[in-house]
Amino acid sequence: MAGARRYVLAGGLLGLGLLWVATASTGRLPVAPPILVTQAWVERADTVRRNETLSALFARHDIVGADLLGLLAVATGLEPRRIQQGKVFGFTYAVGGERPEGVRVRVHDNAFLVLTRDTAGRWRADTESITWTVYTERVSGDIRVSLDAAMRQLIPDAILPTPQRQQLVWNLAEDVFGWVIDFTRDIHEGDQVEILYERLVSSLGEARYGRLLAARIESRGRPQYAYLFEDTHGGNAYYDEDGRSLRRAFKLYPLRFRRISSGFNLARLHPVLRTSRPHLGVDYAADPGTPVEATGDGTVLRANRWGGYGNVVVIRHPRDIETRYAHMVRFAPGIRSGVRVRQGQIIGYVGMTGLASGYHVHYEFLKNGRHVNPRTVDFGDGDPVPASRRAEFDAARAGFNRYLPHPDVPQRVD
Repeated sequence: MAGARRYVLAGGLLGLGLLWVATASTGRLPVAPPILVTQAWVERADTVRRNETLSALFARHDIVGADLLGLLAVATGLEPRRIQQGKVFGFTYAVGGERPEGVRVRVHDNAFLVLTRDTAGRWRADTESITWTVYTERVSGDIRVSLDAAMRQLIPDAILPTPQRQQLVWNLAEDVFGWVIDFTRDIHEGDQVEILYERLVSSLGEARYGRLLAARIESRGRPQYAYLFEDTHGGNAYYDEDGRSLRRAFKLYPLRFRRISSGFNLARLHPVLRTSRPHLGVDYAADPGTPVEATGDGTVLRANRWGGYGNVVVIRHPRDIETRYAHMVRFAPGIRSGVRVRQGQIIGYVGMTGLASGYHVHYEFLKNGRHVNPRTVDFGDGDPVPASRRAEFDAARAGFNRYLPHPDVPQRVD
């Protein structure tokens, strides 16, 4: 191999020597043949403006009438009625041309739609794929203020953009531990968090959050583990170190809230009536319009205006349990008396109807007709991994424990 490199180097030097001799003998420098440019192109980016239709966007680029219909006929994946404000389109023009010869738009996370004119002026469509590479990332640290603040310190924007990091935080707090850890009450300064997650990077350099693979959250010295393991339907499910599902019959929160503005209190000063009266639920303050979810499976008893509750949804659940969601601005489509709902299904949106002094959802939990504090209800243990899959789960847990501190597993050293 080294000999071959020597031959290449010698040949190059010989060529340079001959070029120098030729130049010296004529007194002229060699001239390369001219590069003939048959067509030059320029791309102009444009976006869908506020309250603008797709046809208005294309009209700015002289794609109208039959020309526009021809483009839309082949533009598979482009849905004109669902184009959002700010959507970016790239229009390719020949230099000096008055109409674009091509259009390029991203139609989903994995592809661009590329539209070009043929020699007869007809549009044809192609797909330009975007590939994603999956990386496994591990982060660990102390919780000083909140889980969200800890993740901001551990995962900078250069690793995951803010919206993607927030999705990870919510996934951790709601979709993984949302049945067993109350992050507004159970987490304290100095507690520890360690997670193993998937980070996806596209061929364009974009970064996205994929899935949470495993996690350990330690509260006052007591660790809580979560391990990803597919359920019997092929979906993502999470189990603790003993193989019990972290999912329970009810979730702790009915929405993504900013803070708890008022707790369960048998003698609270009402902020509107200014009198002392029982507050038989928990108020979750959130931005107006935030989706509200059913905390458990059940049947809607009522979805209407009800006195001081304002717009309220009441759901009956098994074991004589009832939940109430009050002060909503409106109900989700299809939510009415008699309809069955599933845990996590959107039933309405945050408002301040009825006797409310700010945007929030008032959430109540009744058992056997009596109000109980939703934040202190014991929902028992989750269902265990099926016996037929226990060995499979144990193997998956052992693999994750190579990356998470566990008292029964020797830790790997990189």
